[in-house]
Amino acid sequence: MDDLYSLVMESVKYISSKTTLTPKIGMILGSGLGDLVKNIMNQEIIPYEEIPNFPKSTVVGHEGCLITGRLQGAEVLVMQGRFHFFEGYSMKEVAYPIYVMKQLGIETLIITNACGGINTSFKPGDLMIINDFINLMPGNPLIGLNDERFGPRFPDMTEPYNLRLITLAKSVAEKLQVPYQEGVYAGFMGPYYETAAEIRMIGKHGADAVGMSTVPETIAANYLGMNVLGISCITNMATGIQKEKHSHERVVETANKASEQLCVWLERIVQEI
Repeated sequence: MDDLYSLVMESVKYISSKTTLTPKIGMILGSGLGDLVKNIMNQEIIPYEEIPNFPKSTVVGHEGCLITGRLQGAEVLVMQGRFHFFEGYSMKEVAYPIYVMKQLGIETLIITNACGGINTSFKPGDLMIINDFINLMPGNPLIGLNDERFGPRFPDMTEPYNLRLITLAKSVAEKLQVPYQEGVYAGFMGPYYETAAEIRMIGKHGADAVGMSTVPETIAANYLGMNVLGISCITNMATGIQKEKHSHERVVETANKASEQLCVWLERIVQEI
């Protein structure tokens, strides 16, 4: 994307003209996990297609709206649906909304996704706090000339998921008696579900779950100086572990079922941030 800063600022100008709020908390809702928006008060909804330079969501289960409002009294900016590399977007386009969020004043980013479980102690419907990632995608959004107005040439990834936020999420889960797992998320290019051989390889690399998103956004958010919390919904067990064949419809169905518990958890986390 040429002159990324100018494109981002054009998007920011438009979004700012459509809302009176100045949220510090941003959220990305993954496949089937969009129910949280029902609890957002004083909503201002901006379809992605109306925002200058914004990509368009093409995946079932991703509504394609940017929403501002109040969640448990906190001002939030929520992406109801994300963009994926497998849709044909460049990595910079996939991460483009994160650059926009930063310029809108977002300091904390909560990323959710639907993914496959590799850790055999997991089961479909489990919620997993992400404590690290493995990038198995062919590239990342920081490749190319660096614009120091956004961040440093070589950003640190010692703590891609903020330890303070992880501790907070665990504390809230225990208070609410929300069961959770914790593990490493591997970002796979897609758009096919991985082979059994690939899952064996990814598991040996140390991944507990695998999906087709989240990693580009996490990289960009850390580069931009945001604090990131990642939570996955394990919608299926990965190939070779799960006995039946995969389908996106079943993924969305499982995510929808887990969404209620995730919403309660996220609402309290936002309240305590």
